[in-house]
Amino acid sequence: MPNPTNAAQTPQAHHRIEPVAEDLGRLFSAAGHRLALVGGSVRDTLLGRLGHDLDFTTDARPEQVLAVLRPWADALWEVGIAFGTVGARKDTPEGKSFQIEVTTYRSEVYDRSSRKPEVSYGDTIEEDLLRRDFTVNAMAVALPEVEFVDPYRGLDDLAARVLRTPGTPEASFSDDPLRMMRAARFAAQLDFEVAPEVVTAMTEMADRISIVSAERVRDELNKLLLSDHPRKGLRLLVDTGLADRVLPELSALRLERDEHFRHKDVYEHTLTVLEQAIDLETDGPDLTLRLAALLHDIGKPKTRRFESDGRVSFHHHEVVGAKLVKARMTQLKYPNDQIKDVARLVELHLRFHGYGSGEWTDSAVRRYVRDAGPLLEQLHKLTRSDCTTRNKRKAAALSRTYDGLEERIAALMEQEELDAIRPDLDGNQIMEILGVPPGPLVGRAYQHLLELRLENGPMEHDEAVAALREWQAAQG
Repeated sequence: MPNPTNAAQTPQAHHRIEPVAEDLGRLFSAAGHRLALVGGSVRDTLLGRLGHDLDFTTDARPEQVLAVLRPWADALWEVGIAFGTVGARKDTPEGKSFQIEVTTYRSEVYDRSSRKPEVSYGDTIEEDLLRRDFTVNAMAVALPEVEFVDPYRGLDDLAARVLRTPGTPEASFSDDPLRMMRAARFAAQLDFEVAPEVVTAMTEMADRISIVSAERVRDELNKLLLSDHPRKGLRLLVDTGLADRVLPELSALRLERDEHFRHKDVYEHTLTVLEQAIDLETDGPDLTLRLAALLHDIGKPKTRRFESDGRVSFHHHEVVGAKLVKARMTQLKYPNDQIKDVARLVELHLRFHGYGSGEWTDSAVRRYVRDAGPLLEQLHKLTRSDCTTRNKRKAAALSRTYDGLEERIAALMEQEELDAIRPDLDGNQIMEILGVPPGPLVGRAYQHLLELRLENGPMEHDEAVAALREWQAAQG
C-alpha cells in the first residue's frame, strides 16, 4: 500500500473546508470518535466546487452517530441506517443549509447472485478508503484537525485527471459492479480519462452488471446524461460492452448507416444530436429532452431497408422507436409520465419534415401543436438538434424553415390560444343541445367538434350549434 500523503502537501484544502464540517468534527472528537470528510466532498473541495452536500466517515457505529447528531442537527433521517449511514440537515446562521451523511467505516461485498451488498463495519479509515470506487474519491480530511489522508494517491490522479481504483479494478468491480457505470458517469461529469486497466476490467466484467438492480442502473445513467460531457461516458459504455447489457439499443446504432450518408453511422449522429440538444437548453439540464435525443433513432435498426437505387431507408422508424423507448424505459423502471413523454417526442421528431417549405395549412399547424401538447418546446429543441448535416446551406435552410413554423405557431397561438385547443362546445352543452345523457354519443360528438376546431379554427356559438345538429342528423 502506498504511504499516505502528508497533510502539508494540500494546504489549499484547509481554507476550503466549511466551518460546519469542523464544528461536527469537534463534536465527534468530544464524544471519543474519529470523523473525516470523505469521498466526493474532498474531491470537489480540491477542485474548488464543494456544494452543500457533505459526506463523512467515522469509526462510530450508527447508534453512536445518532447520539452525536440528534442535539446538533436541524433534521435527522435513518433511511440508510441498515447500510451504516445516518442523514442530517444543518442550517447555519449565515443562511446556508447543508445536507450531511455520516457513514460508519465499512466494506461492501456482493456474492455472485445478490443484488444487495452485504455490509460489514471496519475499524480504520484506510480500510474504508480502500473500498471506495476510485482513488479520486478515496481521499479524506480528518476533522477537526484538518489532516489530509490520501493512502492511494488520489491527489496525483486528480491532478492527472484520471480514474483509477484504490485496489485492483477487478476486486472493486466484483464488490460492486455498478462502479463500472460510475466510471463512465465520472468520466462524463469530470471530463476525466479512465485508466487503461480499468477499461480492460470493465470490458471483461461487463456481464457482472446483471446483478445490479434496474433502479441503480437507471440512476447512474441519468447522472451520466445530466453531466456536462455525456458523449464521453456513453462512448465508454458502448466500447466496453456495458451498453449491450443496459441500453443495447444504443450499441445497435453503430451498425446503421444514415440514409443521407451525412455521418459514419447513426450512432455518431445520435451523440451529436444529444450535444446539440444540450446546447439548446435554457433552464438547466432537461432529462426528458436528453433521453429523447439519445433514443430518437433507436427504431432504425429494425426498419432498415436497402432500396433499389442504392439508398438505405428507415421508414416509420419513429413509430417503432417510440415502442422500443417504452419497453426499455419500463425495464429500467423510469416513471410512467417520463416514459410517455420521451416516447411521444421520439414518435413526433420527424413530423416537421412534412412541412416542406411551409406548405402546411393552418389546420396542420394546429394538429402539430395539439399532438405535441405540453412537450412543444422540447419538440422544437429535439427537431432543431436533429439536423447534423455538414452542408451549411442545407442546415441554414432547415433552420429558416423551422423558424417559419415557429412563427406561424406563435401567430396562431396569439389568435386562438392553441395550447388549450378545445371544441367550441363543452360536454354539458353538447348534452343539453342534443337532449342526451352522458355516454359514448357525447364523446363522439365532442371528437367531431374538436376535428372541426382543428380544421377550421374557432367558430361562433351559433355556428358550433348548427354544426352539431348537422352531425346529429347525419347519425340518423
